[in-house]
Amino acid sequence: MAETTAVPAAGEMKRSLTLTGVTVNGMALIAPGAFLWTTFQEQAAQTNHGVPTGPDMWTGLVFAFILAMLTAWSYSQLARIYPDAGTGSSYYFAESAFLDKERPEHQRYARVAKLTFGWISHLYYWIYPGIMIAFIATLVGYIYSSVSGGHQLGWGALSLICIGASLLVGYIAYRGISGSTMVALVINVIQIVTLVSMSIMFIVFRVAHPVAGYALKNAGGVVIPHSFIDLLYQSTIAILLLVGFESITALGSEALRPERDIQRGVMISLLIQGGFCYLFEYFSSNLVVGSATMAGIKGSSPYIQAGNAPAPIGTMVTNVADKLFGGGGTAVSLIVAVTVLLALLGTTLACINTGVRLTYSMAKDKEMPSLLSALHGRFATPHAGIWVLTALSAVIGIYGVHTVDNLTQITLASNIGTFLVYGMTCVICLVAFASRHDRHSVKHIALPGLGALMNIVELLGVVYLAIEGGGTGAQDAIKAIIVVAVWAVAGLIWVAANPNKGHARGITEARMQGGAGVSQLSKT
Repeated sequence: MAETTAVPAAGEMKRSLTLTGVTVNGMALIAPGAFLWTTFQEQAAQTNHGVPTGPDMWTGLVFAFILAMLTAWSYSQLARIYPDAGTGSSYYFAESAFLDKERPEHQRYARVAKLTFGWISHLYYWIYPGIMIAFIATLVGYIYSSVSGGHQLGWGALSLICIGASLLVGYIAYRGISGSTMVALVINVIQIVTLVSMSIMFIVFRVAHPVAGYALKNAGGVVIPHSFIDLLYQSTIAILLLVGFESITALGSEALRPERDIQRGVMISLLIQGGFCYLFEYFSSNLVVGSATMAGIKGSSPYIQAGNAPAPIGTMVTNVADKLFGGGGTAVSLIVAVTVLLALLGTTLACINTGVRLTYSMAKDKEMPSLLSALHGRFATPHAGIWVLTALSAVIGIYGVHTVDNLTQITLASNIGTFLVYGMTCVICLVAFASRHDRHSVKHIALPGLGALMNIVELLGVVYLAIEGGGTGAQDAIKAIIVVAVWAVAGLIWVAANPNKGHARGITEARMQGGAGVSQLSKT
């Protein structure tokens, strides 16, 4: 579907995105398959008191998908009643939900709510691109090793790749959202076709080779839960595969019909990516994890072997293709790796586009440095924020690419931010509809309430992992929790020290006096 462009007023972003455009940008952040390659090692390596939790990988993903769908529903309902959210997304929703209340004592919570959402959202949106950069560098290292006869790139070379990838993605984001959309569309099509084909190949292999030392006896072993705690542990990582649908709500300023397309795009993107692509791909991948498909990797069991492999999906693709086609496994694996690399670039681009737009909204409200609200004169993009996030992503990527433990730490820190934002958004949905005439007991109480509960369970799961999981997994979880605590304290310090806090407070008070429905937050 062709994108048209509305001419913006001075200082405003360009409206150019149709339903296809907003959906594709959300799909780019979720990435329909790329994280299968990048997170499978983390998931296979995760243990509960030394025992792999991998057998509950698929069921953990199902739990995370249900959580994401409930949260997506809350986002879609908030987008429906607040179509002018613009770049603010949940930051805008939090303020508007309280400003819509008739009683002044409820309206006073508006600034506290939006500040809480805005700051915690940065824990998620500003770490996530760095994780993607680490994934990109790791994947480039795998490709180099495959074509160079097993030579490995050192940390210095991988660090340079992190810097280069960050600059490339930052430049595309700097040029504007329309170019980003076309890049995302092409990448999504290539990725879905390639990884669905790979999944079909895995299933064919399992049928053709019923005895090959598989970790799970049959398809039932993939889809039936083995342990609720292991399921919960797996879901704390699996949420990384599904986040991104809410990024669509930050594109309201660039959507041609935000009142209609934003809420639709949220649900459609998640259904395509999570409901079809990831569930299918993880089913087929866990179906073929075995001693034959993990040949050449050390370990006492298939999941331990997968956890020790630098690219377990690549190893399985190589071994499966070699046996099915009589050779050519390395070539097939490289093709898949290249498509995943393209997808990761698209995901990182979508991350940066979303993160800087939320920052832009806060900066316009004087809740963050005003420099971050500056729009480029030609491209109408928040260019200062883009380059700041580009630099931060490179730094986080360099840290994450060093070891699997480092990568797990930043992943869990980002995921904790995700659970906090998602859970609070479900609560805000309850608040927003509490006094509306169109409130529905299922749509606006039961579903958001269940979404909030499941996000709380996930948060408790991370804490439980830190206390009871044992080994490096517990240490990684503890370090992630420390990062979250430090970020929360930093937020309190910034709010107290903000030189524009008087102006920021005045903006919310002015909206309070203006009444609900007339809030001008993030309309640009």
